[in-house]
Amino acid sequence: GGVPASDELQGIIPRSFSYIFNHIREKKNSNITYNLFCSYLELYNGKIRDLLAKQQVSLQIKETKDKTFYVHELSQPEVKFVQDLMRHMEEGNLRRQVGCTELNADSSRSHSIFTVYIQMVENLEDGECRTVTSKLNLVDLAGSERQAKTRASGDTLKEGCNINLSLSVLGTVIDTIVRGKGHVPFRSSPLTMLLKDSLGGNSKTCMFANINPADSNISETVSTLRFADRAKQIKNKPMVQMDAKDQKIQELQNKVADLTEKLKRYEEGDAPDLEEENEILQEKI
Repeated sequence: GGVPASDELQGIIPRSFSYIFNHIREKKNSNITYNLFCSYLELYNGKIRDLLAKQQVSLQIKETKDKTFYVHELSQPEVKFVQDLMRHMEEGNLRRQVGCTELNADSSRSHSIFTVYIQMVENLEDGECRTVTSKLNLVDLAGSERQAKTRASGDTLKEGCNINLSLSVLGTVIDTIVRGKGHVPFRSSPLTMLLKDSLGGNSKTCMFANINPADSNISETVSTLRFADRAKQIKNKPMVQMDAKDQKIQELQNKVADLTEKLKRYEEGDAPDLEEENEILQEKI
C-alpha cells in the first residue's frame, strides 16, 4: 500500500481504488448509477475464512449454473468512498494469519483475495434497464517455502506444506491453459477454483513477482520468475459482463444493426456479396 496519505508514495492498491472512483465520477450521469461492494477472504490450510466477519468460520465454495465458483455466505458490504475500501482492507489484514520463520518475522501463512464488485445500471430510452457487472480481484499469494531454510515445524510446517501444494496446483492449471489442450483442473484446489475467472479468459490478469537478489536464494528467484513467465503467456479476451436477458437483447440489437447496414448497402447498389449470401442460404434451406 505504500504511504496511502501521500499522492507520490501511494502503492498500487490505493491508486487502483482511486482510479475506480475517479472513472465512475467522470462517467456518472442521470441515466447511469453505480453500486460498489467488496469482500476479503483468506485461504488458510485449505479452508476459506471471511476476513470481514467478526466470527471466523470455514466457508464453502459453491458452483453456479454457468460453471463459475463463489464463496457461500461471504460478506460483501457496500462501499461509497475510497476510504471505505481502505478501511475494510485494513480490518481484514488484522485478522490474517501470519507467523515467524527463519526468513521472515511476519510471514504470510495464507493466500488472500480482496475483491471489489462494480455494478452499473443504465436506464435506456425504451424504459428498460441494462445491468453490467465487473470486479477487481487483488490476490496476495503466499510464497513457496523450503523447510530447510525456514526451519519450520509443527503448525508452521503444516501451513507451509499447504501453501506449496496450492501453488503447485496453480502452476499446473496455468501450464494447461497456456498449452490450450486438455482438461483444466480448476477443481483440484480451492485456490484455483477461486481464481478461475481471473485465469479462464474473461479477464485481464497482471502479476507482480517478488524476488530476492541474494545468492543464497537463487533457486527460489529462478522458480518465481519461471512461474510469472508462464502466467504471462495466458491469452485472455475480456468481455462485457451482462445478465442473461441484457446479453440476449444486446445480441439482437447488434444483429439488427448489421442487417440494417447490409440493407442500406444493397439499396445503394454496393452489395454484390448479398446475392452470394442469398444463394448460400437457399442451398442450406
